[in-house]
Amino acid sequence: MAPTRRALLKAAAVTITAVELGSKLAAAQSLAPPVKMVRTDVLDIGYEEHGQVDGFPIILLHGFPYDVRSFDGVPAPLVNEGFRVLVPYLRGYGPTRFKDTGTPRMAEQAAIAQDLVDFADALGLDQFATAGFDWGNRAACIASILHPQRVRAQVACGGYSVQDTITAGRPGPARFEALLWYQWYFNTERGIAGLENNRHDIIRYLWDTWSPAWQYSDDDYNRSAPSFDNPDFVDVVIHSYRHRHVNAPGEERFLEVEKRLAERPVITVPAIVLRGADSGFGPPSSNPAGDQATFSDLRARRIVSGAGHDLPAHRPDAVAEALLELLT
Repeated sequence: MAPTRRALLKAAAVTITAVELGSKLAAAQSLAPPVKMVRTDVLDIGYEEHGQVDGFPIILLHGFPYDVRSFDGVPAPLVNEGFRVLVPYLRGYGPTRFKDTGTPRMAEQAAIAQDLVDFADALGLDQFATAGFDWGNRAACIASILHPQRVRAQVACGGYSVQDTITAGRPGPARFEALLWYQWYFNTERGIAGLENNRHDIIRYLWDTWSPAWQYSDDDYNRSAPSFDNPDFVDVVIHSYRHRHVNAPGEERFLEVEKRLAERPVITVPAIVLRGADSGFGPPSSNPAGDQATFSDLRARRIVSGAGHDLPAHRPDAVAEALLELLT
């Protein structure tokens, strides 16, 4: 049987050179703003910026294994209302780099949250709003807990995601444990080798399984793929998933922070929770009690149709509308 056009495209993607892929990315992102860089104590953070510099800042935060392209549809309506929108690459992604080659490539939840605060400090932002999913939502949740006076509002895609990294978790139901196969995989030496050698295969599989009702094209993936070739990507991902399962030490500067987070403090800033109706992790509960218990100023909770785990990419309108509702 002759290969399909899709199969040929996939085969071509495997053999494409780094230079060709970079050229393809540049062409695909021709409408995106240029990448800017800002220096913090630990990182040189790459980010994209939309709108006027005097607008109130909104920081959009991606998760694993995605990048800033997940938010491509979100900034325009916010900019139209006068807001400044900043979309940074997390540590280990895209152009973001550690300043010191000797710095351990760690990525516990407290570090990702501190990166957010450091990013705001470096840009001189006294206050800001956030929207994030996955790792980005976790960073935003922690920033809201530790610095509530600085976070004017939060849109939490996926709800409360702060982890107890002090006490090892107990096994869950088989179906849920199976969905987390990648986390157990990354806690093995084979998982390190797999992520190093097969990262794009793994990531594309996660994209498809976490948003089973969404059809990602090869172009969709190729626009983000270079972000995962960051030299620190593997180390950052492996540490994140080992630390959360109490299989790797964290940074000493965050020991007390992690102890506080293990108590799962309530978030007090004005918030809206968005949950994707078509998440590969299973349909969200219709009962709002859990979100109401963890967000004391919960303004709304919405189950968003047509959205999987990568909610901002699938329903950017829902994210933008929630932010505008909180801020205007």
